[in-house]
Amino acid sequence: MKLKVILFIHVVLLGFLSMGALLGGGVLFSSCSINSSRPKLVSGIPVIDEFEKPFISNLWKTDKIIPSDLKIQSEVFKTGHSAIQINLHTNDKLETGRNGNLNSERAELTEAKSLYAEEGKTYLQTFSMFIPIDFPIVERRLVIAQWKQKCPLGHKCDDNSPVLAVRYISGKMLITQTIGPRRTVLWESVEEFRNRWLNFRFCVCFTIKNSGKIRVYLDDSIIVDYTGPTAYYEDSTTGYPSPGKFYFKMGLYRDSMTEPMTIYIDGYSKELLKDD
Repeated sequence: MKLKVILFIHVVLLGFLSMGALLGGGVLFSSCSINSSRPKLVSGIPVIDEFEKPFISNLWKTDKIIPSDLKIQSEVFKTGHSAIQINLHTNDKLETGRNGNLNSERAELTEAKSLYAEEGKTYLQTFSMFIPIDFPIVERRLVIAQWKQKCPLGHKCDDNSPVLAVRYISGKMLITQTIGPRRTVLWESVEEFRNRWLNFRFCVCFTIKNSGKIRVYLDDSIIVDYTGPTAYYEDSTTGYPSPGKFYFKMGLYRDSMTEPMTIYIDGYSKELLKDD
């Protein structure tokens, strides 16, 4: 009887590993290091979305994008048979600027509330983006991925910049951090980023303490390795509650402009890691 139970567990584990390879092109190893060979997953099965189904999964909220701007298509993809296509046109999800900011428009997917990151915990997130060769080069604000610190509706922090963001401005790719009045550029590059898949890997721990971390890989190269505070301070002065929560958005968010834009996204995953 014991032998049968052991064999059954072995078969189930093999099936899980095989399914991981089918979904993501290989088993996801939970580590901030590219070359990890041992998983340190503590959250159960990883959150994976390869955008292989003809509809958007419940991992995402779609309140920041109009339905016609969102499409699962099979012409441009990294793995599997399809990827998500996000389009943005003038006045799509238009928001009036506040506090001296320009009007903005967006087409973004927002992770579901149940997936929000908790302060002091370390998460691994991966995703791939494809920027077409005819994507317009603009000198104004354009954010393609961002992490926001959760602020109660109507509080003074509601219009604050994301604590972490990937920006594409004037043909330059930037990763920025904002946890106060000034924005810090953690990395920037002016190489050609269009017409190829950009494979991002973010290992992040959001906290007001010095134990925070941001480690970022683009393809196989580490481009950010930061340790220190990674969140806005949390008190009545800033309006942020303690402990903080943080949510992820990806797509197109920009100052209002006339140029239409399209971006493709594939291979998203998120895992909770065990601290070293």
